[in-house]
Amino acid sequence: MRIQVLMIVLIVMMPGCITEEELNSIIDILDDTYSSDLESSNVTFNIYHGESLANATANYSITIMLNHTAAPAHSDNLRGHVLAGNYNMTHFHRIIDDFMIQGGDFENHDGSGGYASAWFGVCDGDISVNQSDCPNQESWNVPDEAYNGLTHLPCTISMAKTSAPHTGGSQFFLMPDDIYRHSWLDGVHTVFGVITDGCEHVTEISEVATGQYDFPIMPVIIYNATAMD
Repeated sequence: MRIQVLMIVLIVMMPGCITEEELNSIIDILDDTYSSDLESSNVTFNIYHGESLANATANYSITIMLNHTAAPAHSDNLRGHVLAGNYNMTHFHRIIDDFMIQGGDFENHDGSGGYASAWFGVCDGDISVNQSDCPNQESWNVPDEAYNGLTHLPCTISMAKTSAPHTGGSQFFLMPDDIYRHSWLDGVHTVFGVITDGCEHVTEISEVATGQYDFPIMPVIIYNATAMD
């Protein structure tokens, strides 16, 4: 898929990013990994705010269009997690008003866990040529696609990771509709889609009461996630 090569070339051209050898390795891996030519796809998160779905104080539905052209690895990764059911009954564990809501930690539900849904050529943040050198999926990450032309505007989705490159796994964050732009995140975190329905719900969720470490006092849970072309 030449579009994948193009997007990774944009990454490698920026200072402090991957080497030409790493680039060639990722190109080979991605060409072997992707089985579809999706330009975009849609995922929907059904969410409740409360101690349980039966006793929820609010219910929300948010639909996101993933951009497989600009961010093929990240889009395939999130879609893969949805198809595997990994996001069902997961928390939005970090919520900051006027900033974002973060979720996707299907391991520990507190922001300390998560890994890639498939092999994307990165092992614990390091570019790896062979999957056999990284047999444990818990070590798999997604390569950065941060210089893909997409920026942190209202109603977008971006990949959460550590400060080190290539450390995204399953966690993501959604921007509400009452921000202007989080420009300091551009070129660091990868934007890979746009919220097409329910962005006002992201804003509502961003305003819930939180406690220590920005964890919501009353749980905000994705109880069901679905994917479609």
